[in-house]
Amino acid sequence: MPGTEVTSTSTAAGDRGDGADPRQGEGLRVHEAQSGVPADPERSHARRPRSIRSRVTAGAVLVTGIVLVLAITAVSLVTRDALQRDLSDRTDAAARHVIEEIGDRRYVGPIPAQSGITRLQIVDKDGDVAAASAPLAGYGPITELRPEPGDFRVDTTVCRSAEALAGCLTVVGYHEANSAYGDVMVYAATQQPALLTGHMMELVLVVLGLVILAATGWVTWWAVGRTLRPVETVRAELDRLTASDLHLRITVPDSGDEIADLARTANATLDRLESAMARQARFVSDASHELRNPIAGLRVRLEVELADPEGGDAVEVLRAALGDAERLEGIVNDLLELARLDADVTTARESVDLAELVEREVRGRVTAKEVTTELTPGVVVEGNRMRLARLLVNLLANAERHARDRILVTVGAEDGQAVLRVHDDGHGIAPEDREQIFERFTRLGESRRRDPGGSGLGLAIAREVALAHGGTIDAGESPELGGAVFTLRLPCA
Repeated sequence: MPGTEVTSTSTAAGDRGDGADPRQGEGLRVHEAQSGVPADPERSHARRPRSIRSRVTAGAVLVTGIVLVLAITAVSLVTRDALQRDLSDRTDAAARHVIEEIGDRRYVGPIPAQSGITRLQIVDKDGDVAAASAPLAGYGPITELRPEPGDFRVDTTVCRSAEALAGCLTVVGYHEANSAYGDVMVYAATQQPALLTGHMMELVLVVLGLVILAATGWVTWWAVGRTLRPVETVRAELDRLTASDLHLRITVPDSGDEIADLARTANATLDRLESAMARQARFVSDASHELRNPIAGLRVRLEVELADPEGGDAVEVLRAALGDAERLEGIVNDLLELARLDADVTTARESVDLAELVEREVRGRVTAKEVTTELTPGVVVEGNRMRLARLLVNLLANAERHARDRILVTVGAEDGQAVLRVHDDGHGIAPEDREQIFERFTRLGESRRRDPGGSGLGLAIAREVALAHGGTIDAGESPELGGAVFTLRLPCA
């Protein structure tokens, strides 16, 4: 019989590649480690996409590629399985129909086509073709395959080069022992389409997948670039800012999205930065001014004494110089305390009874003013005792500076907060100045007249201590004494 059978039901094979010895790579790494030469981070970093746009595009293409590979594989397998099942079902029906027809009679001439299936054979138990359809006339058996013992059906694929059997065929055979031809095998065969025998379907799907992949990459690149364009605008505007341009602000896009929020946050940060720079400039200017006066006075006194050592009172000069030095020391100590508070240096905390603290500080002060107290015992806060004492001393010193005759200190609890108030019977503080007095080096006209040696840092330190303890401090008008009142509020322990 012309033609040769190439494949039957199924085959399995395995292979083994000649990959490089993995120990070579390990040896290279060991050599690098022993030689002390580190891997080049710039070279490894350069291999990765650096911009967000590139990374997002690469990620989208990668995810899309994985999905497409899975989809192409699934479509190919499902399609092939469906086609093969359909061929097997139609071929099986044709073979069974032939068996029904030869139960009690033989065909006269070629076996007629059955439901479009034209390749049909009846092979006896000796392997000879007893009957065949017209396309298989003169050919030997389609396949030598027979059912396993206990079975009566075969389903296989054969590929032949003979003209009538050219290509690959889906073959279904049934064993029939009681037919008009005796003990025979009935075979039906159907030509397999190119989708099953070749890879045209996979090729089309791969080409389509590549088009989708390219489109995904381009659309992602364009969309991310369009989305990030406002970010680049914000970056460029920030890049143009200098220390002298802190009054400028970023243009907020009208998108109303996270990028607009970013621009608003950047503007808020610039507001705080501009305010901080202004405060710093004012602080440096005020500090320079406050330090210059005692330094200048000290220098003048020393120069005068050196110019005429015999004409002046050396003791008086030294006493005045010591006063200037003490004022300088006070200013420097206040500045250091403010620096520690600004740096939020952690200090030891303990339970502090405000009534006991006030009683001890008031008892230890020497003042010409009448100081009275109204203290509620048991009002306890968590804090640093030394800093709270510094806060109280600063408030008392301020009250002594401005009071005519009387000072009142009260301690109590209100709404779960410890409240300490320092009243005086002085001239009070104008409403428009009640917040300004807590700024550093701020000294109102009355304060400069009453205490020309002050630094203007006492109330600033008091507020920073209050804030460091989670509290507040503010100034107002005293209903008891008619002057000013400073109110400190701290969380109760």
